[in-house]
Amino acid sequence: MCFSGLSSFCFQNCRAKAARSNLMKEVFEGIKVADFSWVGVGPQIGRELAEHGATVVRIESHRYPDPLRTMYPFKDGKPGVNRSAFGAAYNTNKYGISLDLNLPKGQEVARRLIAWADIVAESMTPGTMAKWGLDYESCRRIKSDIIYFSTSQQGSYGPYANFSGYGMFGASMAGFSFITGWPDRPPCLLYNNYTDFIAPHFITVALVGALLHRHRTGKGVYLEQAQIEAGIYFLGPAVLDYFINNREMQRNGNRDPNMCPHGIFPCQGEDNWVAIAISTQEEWQSFCTAIEKPEWLEDARFSQFEARKQNEEELERLISQWTSKHTPDEIMKILQAAGVPAGTVQTSEGLFNDPQLRHRQHFRPLHHKVIGVHHYHAPAYRLSKTPCQLKKAGPTLGEDNEYVYKEILGLSDDEIAELVIEGVITTE
Repeated sequence: MCFSGLSSFCFQNCRAKAARSNLMKEVFEGIKVADFSWVGVGPQIGRELAEHGATVVRIESHRYPDPLRTMYPFKDGKPGVNRSAFGAAYNTNKYGISLDLNLPKGQEVARRLIAWADIVAESMTPGTMAKWGLDYESCRRIKSDIIYFSTSQQGSYGPYANFSGYGMFGASMAGFSFITGWPDRPPCLLYNNYTDFIAPHFITVALVGALLHRHRTGKGVYLEQAQIEAGIYFLGPAVLDYFINNREMQRNGNRDPNMCPHGIFPCQGEDNWVAIAISTQEEWQSFCTAIEKPEWLEDARFSQFEARKQNEEELERLISQWTSKHTPDEIMKILQAAGVPAGTVQTSEGLFNDPQLRHRQHFRPLHHKVIGVHHYHAPAYRLSKTPCQLKKAGPTLGEDNEYVYKEILGLSDDEIAELVIEGVITTE
C-alpha cells in the first residue's frame, strides 16, 4: 500500500471515529448562559439551549421568586414555590441559584457570573436590569464579546415600552382575541398565553446567528424583542388582507372562509370530538365516498364549494349525525386513508397516551426534588447528529447554590457563608 493510500485510510478512519464521538456531543456544548429571565418567554429560550448542551445558570431570589412558581398545577394541589409543575417545566437541565439583585453585593456576584458567561438572558420590564447595573452596555464593559438578549411585551423603546404583563395581554394586543370566538359573541382569550409560545423560537434562532457572528468576528451582539411583534407574524393572512383590501378579519367560530366543511364534530362517547377540514373539491369527493354519502355529490346544496358555504349549517348537522356514530380515532383513520384532513381532538390524557408521541419520546420523566418523578416536554425537533438530552429537572429555588458559587464562580466556603449571613444569597 502506498503512503498516500495509508494516509487516506487513516484520515477516513479518524473521521469516522470523530463522527461517532460527535454523536455523543450536543450542539450548544461549551456555551455558558447567565439566565436572569423569568415567567414564560425568557426561560423557554434558556431551556432550548440547556437541553442541547449549554451550561445555563438561572438567577432567582426567595424574596422575588419567578411568578410561574406560584401558578398551578401544584404537586398534590398544595401551593409552594417548589411544588409547581409549571414553574419547573421551562427550566430543565438548568442550574438554579438564589441571589438578591437589589443588594450591591448581589450585583457584584451577578457581574462575576456575566464575566463567566457567553450569553446573558433577561425578560424583565425594560429598565429593570439597568437599575441593577446589568443592562447590555454595562455587561459589555465587563465582557466585550457578550451576547445579550432582552425580551419583553412591547420592546425596550417606544411609547409603551414600560408595559408589563403576561401572554394573555400579548395575544389580545397582537390581534388574536378579536378574531377568536363566535360572530354573535364577545372576543375570546386564547388558552394559555399564546404569544408566550411563539416568541421564544425567534430569539433561539437569532442566538444561533449571534454565536456564528461572534465566532467569525469576535464581536458580541445585543438582541431585543417585542413579544407582541413576534405574535403578529402568526396572523399574516389577516394582517395582509387589511393592508391590501382594508378588510378586517371577523370572528367566525370554527368555520373558515376558504374551506367547507371546516370544524369540530361530535363523536361516539362522552365529550369526544374530531376535527375535519376540506379545502378542495377532490377532498370533498373523497370525503363523501369515505363516509358512504355519494348522494351529497349530486345534491345541489353541497355539490360545489359556494353551495356548501351557503348551506353550511345544514351540512354540519348532517356530518354530525355520521360522526356521532363513530369514535374520533375511527373517523381519523377512515378519512386519513381517503386523503381527507382529519384529526382527533385530544385531551391531556389522550396526548400522554398518544402512540405517535410515545414512539418519539416526547414526554420524558425526570425526578424533581420536591414534586418527584414527573414528565417534561422534549424539544419539538430532533437534531440527528447532536440529539438533545434531558438530564435534570427544573431546579428548586437555590438548588445549585453550592455548585455554582464554588465550582463556577470559585467562591470559598467563608465567602459563601458571609453572603448567606448578609442575605445576598437568599434562603427564605
